[in-house]
Order: sequence, then C-alpha cells, then structure tokens
Amino acid sequence: MKRQFHNPVALRAGLLAGVAALAAGGAALAETAGAADTGAASLGEVIVTAQKHATNLQKTPISISVMGGQDLANRHVQSIEDLGDGSIPSLRVAPFFARSSALTIGMRGIGALSDANQPARDQAVGVYVDGVYMGRAQGLGSALYDVERIEVLKGPQGTLFGRNTEGGAISIVTKPPSGVFKMDAAVGYGNDNAYKAEAHLDLPSFHDVSVKLDGLLSKRDGTVVNPNTSGQPDFNAYDKRGFHAEALWKPNDRFSADYAYDVAYDGTTPYYVQLLSKGSLTLAPLIKLQPDRASTANVGAPLQFSVGNTSGHRLTLDWTPAANLEVKSISSYRKLDQSQYDNGEENLSAFSPNGAFSRYSLAHVYQSQYSEELQLIGRAPSLEYIAGAFYYHEAVRDNAQTPNSLQWNATGTAYTFLPLNLNTVSYDRASHVVTESAGVFGQAVWTPPILDGITHLTVGGRFTHDAKNGSLDIVNGALPSYVNANHQTITGIIPLDKAWNRFDPLVNLAVDVAPDVSVYGKWSTGYKAGGANSRSLTYRAFDPETVSMFEIGAKTEFWDRRARLNVAAYSGNLKDVQVDFSVLILNNNRGTLETTNAATGRSQGVEADFTIEPVQGLTFSASYAYTDMTLSQAFNPFTNTMAKVYPLYTPKQSGSLAMDYERPLTAATFSLHLDANLSDGQYTSTTDPTLSDKSFIVNGRVALGDIRMADSGARVQVSLWARNLLDEQHAFLKNYSAALGTYGIFNEPRTFGVEGRVRF
Repeated sequence: MKRQFHNPVALRAGLLAGVAALAAGGAALAETAGAADTGAASLGEVIVTAQKHATNLQKTPISISVMGGQDLANRHVQSIEDLGDGSIPSLRVAPFFARSSALTIGMRGIGALSDANQPARDQAVGVYVDGVYMGRAQGLGSALYDVERIEVLKGPQGTLFGRNTEGGAISIVTKPPSGVFKMDAAVGYGNDNAYKAEAHLDLPSFHDVSVKLDGLLSKRDGTVVNPNTSGQPDFNAYDKRGFHAEALWKPNDRFSADYAYDVAYDGTTPYYVQLLSKGSLTLAPLIKLQPDRASTANVGAPLQFSVGNTSGHRLTLDWTPAANLEVKSISSYRKLDQSQYDNGEENLSAFSPNGAFSRYSLAHVYQSQYSEELQLIGRAPSLEYIAGAFYYHEAVRDNAQTPNSLQWNATGTAYTFLPLNLNTVSYDRASHVVTESAGVFGQAVWTPPILDGITHLTVGGRFTHDAKNGSLDIVNGALPSYVNANHQTITGIIPLDKAWNRFDPLVNLAVDVAPDVSVYGKWSTGYKAGGANSRSLTYRAFDPETVSMFEIGAKTEFWDRRARLNVAAYSGNLKDVQVDFSVLILNNNRGTLETTNAATGRSQGVEADFTIEPVQGLTFSASYAYTDMTLSQAFNPFTNTMAKVYPLYTPKQSGSLAMDYERPLTAATFSLHLDANLSDGQYTSTTDPTLSDKSFIVNGRVALGDIRMADSGARVQVSLWARNLLDEQHAFLKNYSAALGTYGIFNEPRTFGVEGRVRF
C-alpha cells in the first residue's frame, strides 16, 4: 500500500483525517468509560534535564520533545533507528545507505550526512546517554537499555552541550538503581522468527549501595529473502544483545557516586537496494526491475552480519556542599569495534559476459574515547547558574576492501560465488585520526523580583578548542600521492593537523504571561566540527560548519491542565556548510569524495506539540513540523562548475498522531495505543533532485496488564504489538543516475508480535 500526499493541503488533510479517525475511536472509548471515570483528568508533569539539571518541561524555554519509557514500549522502539518512522517529526533518523550499522541523524534540516562512516568528521546532532557523548555514528543502533525517557532538544545546543549539536541533541536517560528489590522481565515472539527477552533486576540497598542489572536480547530474520544461498542470512536481519550494570553509593543526602558498565553486541545485515527503473547500463537477464517493495532479491549474494561491539564505563559523582550549590563530575571511557559488511547493491552492476559483479564492501571502524565533564550548579536570590568544563579525547581508525563477490555466466542467466581470500584483496582506503576537544561554559538565569518574578533572562556562552591529528594512510591499495605546501608531489601518507577555536553564545528571554502560559525568544549558535574525508584522494581539511538561529515559542496548559500546547518558530543561517561531492573512478570499485565548505543555507520552520486528556485514561497527542531548508549553490571541484545542493533527509512537512487509552478492569488493566506518522518526501543525496516517497506509517499496541498472580505479589502483562500496521510501502531512500537509473531502499513490511511481561 502506498499513501501519497502531493501538496501541503493534502498533507494537512491527511493529518486532519487521521485526527478525526483517532477522535472517533477515542469518543467511542470515552463513551464506554462513561460515569466510571469520575476522577478529574489531568496531564502529568514532565521532568527534563535539558538545562543540565531537573526542570519542568513547561518551564524550560526551548523546543523539546520527550518520549517516556511507556511511549517507547507502545511504539515497540528497540533502538534509535526505530525513531526513523517519524514519531518525532523534527527528528530524522536513517541508515547510512544500506547499512543500519551506522546512522545518520538530522534535525530541523541540519546534520544528516551522505556518508556517516568517516573517522575524521562528525554529525551535527549529538547523542548522549546519561550525560555521556557518543562520538561515532556507528554503535548508535544498539538496543536500548531500561530507558526512563528520551529528550529531543531541537535547535543549536552549543552553549551547554558544545560541539556537534548544531542541529540539536538527543539525551537518553536510563532508569537508575532504586535500592528496592524488584524485577521486570519480558519475553516476546513475532513474525520473521523474531524473538526478544529482557530482564531488569533492582537489588535492595546494602550499606548505602544500590545495584541494578539489565540484560536483553532481540533477534529477527531478514525481511527480504536472499535466494539460492546456503547458510547465508537474509537482508535486513538483526541480532542485538547487551548487559548493563549500575551501582549507586549514596552514604548521605549530600553525596552520591554512580558507576555504570555496559557491553553490547549489535549485528545487522544490509538493506536490499532495489532497481526501480533502468539506466543506460546493460543489465543481465536475471536483474529485474522491482518498482514495489520486494520480498525476494533478484540474485543471492554472500552476506554476513555487520557486528558492532561496544562497551563503556561511566562514573558520576554528585556533591552538594551547601544548600544552594551542587558539584557534579561525569567521567567516561568507551570503546567501539564495528565491522560493516554491505552487499546490498547487487542490482547496481553492469553486465558483461563472464564478468564479476556485486561489489562487497568490507569496512571496519575502531574507536576509543574518554571524556570528563565538571559542572558547578548554584542558586542565589533571583539567580540560577551553571558553570563547567569539558574534555574529550577520541582515537579512530578505519579501513575498507571492496572485492566483487559474484560472477555471471556468458549469458547473464546464472551466476556463481567468487572465492574471497581477503589476504589477497587490497585496501581501498585506510586512515586514522586523534581528536581532542576542550571547552569551558557558563549559563545564568536571572529572574528580577519585579512583576512577581514573571520574567526570566538567560545568558550563556561556551568556548571550545578542537584539534584533529591523523593521516590518510592507504588509497587504492597503495600509499597516496599529494602536493605539499611547496608544490612538490609527495608519495606517502597525507597528514591532517588542524585546530579550531569557537565561541557559542546564547540569549533567552522568557515571560510567564499567566500561571500556565509562558512565551520566550531565544538566539543561540552551534557548530559541527571540522575535519577531513577519508574517501578523498587529497584528504583536504575542511572547517567547521556553523549556525546562528532565532527561535520564538510558547508553552501553554489549559482546561484545568487537561490540555497542553507547545509551539515554536525558528529561523537560522548556516555558514561554511560541509558539502560532499563525488565522482566514480573508472576501472575501480570505489568512488572518491571531496568535502568542502562550499555553501551557505537557511533553516526555518514551525513545530507544534499538542496533548489532551478529555477524560481520565484517554489521551490524544499530535506533533507537527514544517521545515523549509534551503542551501546555496556550491562549487564542485570535480566539474569546476557551480552545482545545486539539496538538503538531506528534510521533509517539508511531517506529523505524528497518537491515541492512548487505559481502563481499569476488575482484575486487570486494559490499554490501547495507536499512532500514525506522516511525512513528505525528502532528498537523500546532496547532488540528486530525486525525492523519496512520502510515507504514512501506523503502529499499534493492545495490552492487558496488572494481572495479579495469587499470593506472589507478581503482576503479569500480555500485549500484542504491530509496526507498520497497514503494511504501507515507501522508498525512504531514492536516487537516480543516467547510468544506473532509479534505485532505492524500502521501509520494512508489517512486523507484529506478542509479548509477556512479569513484574514483582
């Protein structure tokens, strides 16, 4: 099923139709609730830590979307990649081409990369887990542990979060140890032979130490059959598992030490790349056009799981030496070993009799990082402030081989597997880089004691020093050649030795115009760090990309706090935009890429989040984002001409609707969740004007919980869930070239399952 919205009016009509459908269902449920729901409905308070300390969402003057643990369960979100369905409209999450082993993340049209696999370049949306910055795009697809909430901070967060938060930040907060014995365990089974098991164990406090243990595994076969193979997995399969342990020592109310360790295995096979229309290249008879989502590939290919092994340590110290002063330290060390085996492009091969085809990309990324953040949080009459310092050190290296894996017969009607001896396959590229970043920051909120303290002025700033040192070590199986500063041609590694300084200010004025209504205006800046592109033949350094953004917003609650409406409008100017240009190297399996600060841009738009609880137990919510992202023309170093640049993964309009209903029964609790997520098409290449398909994804979950087991104190829940309930299909990535034609990657078909959970 394809759902198309061809213009803004149609999209709005689709949203209104969805609202009407959910409202009709909700009205029926509300009617059944009737007089039984005599309690007063009221939306609960949402606590966030976007300002580095706990605040009420409605009193935090920036645009934030929050998904709690129950929201994630309702949508069956197992990793950040699952947020790619558009459940938070301003946030865009996509795999790096056919690989879900590396994610590209954008917000407000800023940040998404055409190549997320670069050791010496960074993304523009920062991801944090319990205050620790995740330095690489790899490893972000790991299964989520026991999540309390995910906060999505929209717009530049350069003052409090620093580098690489030009588009925004994602802050994942896990549940800490409680010090009270309890267990939460679940098992589930779904189609495509999917199964899941997880357990979360809180141990009772002993000598002021509380311990929490989390374990999980989640596995599924592929959604596209890999035919005519023996012992090979299918396309789009996953195998995720991990363990997390946390110990909290709290000898008194003024000091705590929180240590956490996590280790994860994230195995995935590539998405299947389909050929939608033919280009000029000659195709083998076995390569058929597949304009709709395929269930079986044209030809079978060698596949193996791309495996990400991640582990990390975190130590958070929190000391309150005085009633209005808090000192916090967050120390961490993390390690990543990511293999990336991508053979999803078998259809993008020209036919020659008895010729080799099906480029098999075999890449590895190895990374280690450590960081330290020190915060001083204080309060004084009419003043709240935070000051701090941050240090980050990262070492990354990568390599890649791209042998062909299959061979045609003379007529293209059959094929054989080529033997792969990687010891005889040269490296297309190899590089390494060490990044060091140090910064100091401060922010203060002044509430003058006039007009009953309704005005709040926030001023902040951050100074950051970044340095990157490394080299491009191998190009096409040999030492690279380059021209040095003296115009001499040198054969040898190409060095990278660059440093940059940056200051990011913030000014925010908020006014409480009524007890439940506040408005604000904010100006802030942010940046994405400079670096170099390891797919380049020159490894030429590029500078940071920057944004300066104005935002106005309102946060409101009304109808006795049964309804909440938050809106924001923004306009930002981007400078030194990092643009990728590529060219195919003839007689070689690789292309080359150059990244230059070639463009300027403007991001402007509107965001709205609405929640209403008309009767107790029934909640409707809606989110909407209009994003107008434009980029200037840029100089293409391969063609020596000015070229049009297209913003990546930025639908003009997107929205999400949801309905949640919960009703106590005699011996259980019934709950129902439905959500619908709509999106315009988007560009998926900076140099290709082809738009992806528009999308309409519906997810659902129904559960019967709080079933008490006799005399045990345990409570049981049984649930049914479905993602893409209507089995809608759309190509979320779509590109065109004259030689290849149009090719794309489709969303997953309907997935569904049953889950049982016990808590005690």
